Amino acid sequence: MKARIKWVEDVCFVGESGSGHAIVMDGAPEGGGRNIGMRPMETVLIGTGACTAYDVVHILKKSRAAIADCTVEIDSERASEDPKVFTKIHFHFVITGTDLKTQQVERAIHLSAEKYCSASIMLAKTATITHDFEIKPLP
Repeated sequence: MKARIKWVEDVCFVGESGSGHAIVMDGAPEGGGRNIGMRPMETVLIGTGACTAYDVVHILKKSRAAIADCTVEIDSERASEDPKVFTKIHFHFVITGTDLKTQQVERAIHLSAEKYCSASIMLAKTATITHDFEIKPLP
């Protein structure tokens, strides 16, 4: 996997992925930025959430669960001193579908956390990572 980061100005950067996509990252005004993009650590957190959501959706679909939606709400804490690594991350999954089984969802989240999600497994080296979920039936 390759990526390229290009400095734009001040503390603004454009990250380009090897797959040809781009994202703007910037700092807050008090840190010299113009607030025109996500903070780099926000992209780490969002990428981790997407990584685990990808796994959970894939596992549930593979098990033929009638999943219609998946949202992951993330709360995190970072160390107060440099390096300001994540110290706590909590993933709250909201899974919507028809006749979804609690055990199926628990299993999918567990497999992602313990086996498949490279990002969350990597962040678990510095952070306590917890998960919970709720299942919503289709209206």
